[in-house]
Amino acid sequence: MAAVNGGPLKGVKVIELGTLIAGPFCARVLAEFGAEVIKIEAPDGGDPLRKWRKLYQGTSLWWYVQARNKKSLTLNLKLPEAQEIVRKLVEDADILVENFRPGAMEKWGLGWDALSKVNPGLIMVRLSGFGQTGPYRDRPGFGAIGESMGGMRYVTGFPDRAPVRVGVSIGDSIAALHGVIGALMALHHRNVNGGRGQYIDVALYEAVFNMMESMLPEYDMYGFIRERSGASLPGIVPSNTYVTRDHKYVVIGANADSIFKRMMQAIGRADLASDPGLAHNDGRVARTGEIEQVISDWVAQHDLEHVLNVLERAEVPSGKIYDIADIAADAHYRAREMIRAFRLKDGKALRLPGIVPKLSETPGETRWVGPELGAHTAEILKSLGYGEAERNELKRKGII
Repeated sequence: MAAVNGGPLKGVKVIELGTLIAGPFCARVLAEFGAEVIKIEAPDGGDPLRKWRKLYQGTSLWWYVQARNKKSLTLNLKLPEAQEIVRKLVEDADILVENFRPGAMEKWGLGWDALSKVNPGLIMVRLSGFGQTGPYRDRPGFGAIGESMGGMRYVTGFPDRAPVRVGVSIGDSIAALHGVIGALMALHHRNVNGGRGQYIDVALYEAVFNMMESMLPEYDMYGFIRERSGASLPGIVPSNTYVTRDHKYVVIGANADSIFKRMMQAIGRADLASDPGLAHNDGRVARTGEIEQVISDWVAQHDLEHVLNVLERAEVPSGKIYDIADIAADAHYRAREMIRAFRLKDGKALRLPGIVPKLSETPGETRWVGPELGAHTAEILKSLGYGEAERNELKRKGII
């Protein structure tokens, strides 16, 4: 379904001053839903993400997703003329997204105090490792550090091994989404409540910490420190990963009282289904080992397809652990338009992820994939009143 009138954020102008993951992911979401996003990149190579992970003809395949729907403008932000161009762009901008270390924007004369004078209605999303204030503000902080300080790494993995990471840059992505939420709330406040512009301070470690469920009050009340629990969901039974006879992995979440009863009936353990001591989660937690052994033994006797069929008939939440090949071949993904086909400049076909969330009237869309470096520089500068001779001079000086 195509977006109506260009998407729900049509008419919103966003300036992106960021690299790699957190800032660009935040701006990407805004671009997917119709905002005009002008991504400012250094002329000498641009965003380092252009060279990250798997490349096709010199460009990262990740880039085509992360920079979709964005316009690429090259500026050397260390030079005063480039800084002046940013200020001109900000004059009628709604949102500016940046993820430099605190103080960098101020050094360039582009901090909040300076830009809010240029445009009092500006909303500035500032993503950093530790936030704009506090004793750690000047420390470099990538997502891995935020995940560690935020508590996520400590509880990820198995109890007899060192903590591990989630296989993607989850800390950066969580921070980016908090940035989107903050930007949209500030935009609503400005446009509907008559408020001024404001800045949103997102620290990566705080965004991760915000996901940590009940860990703090449990520690505060009981001194309880949640430890790593492997693939199980701690304190909620049964919810775990099991190995089938054909050596596949299945996740089973039968932790609701009624679902647990249905599952025990389905696998031939009516005695456990009717056991009053297992009727509620607290009773099951006390007998975790027993329950896990019963489920593990049953799963190990059957192939994955049989296990899933039995549990589906019993309405027990369960599923195979997908790798990317499973995802690309899955009928449900295709039916939900989560696998979309595009073509690169040379005609090469490329599948990219669909867009989330799905709005019924104004859905997001991929209007174009990540652009070549500086692809929109001339267009944007022309819109600011720079003639061809002026643009050539800016290029000669290394400003663009």
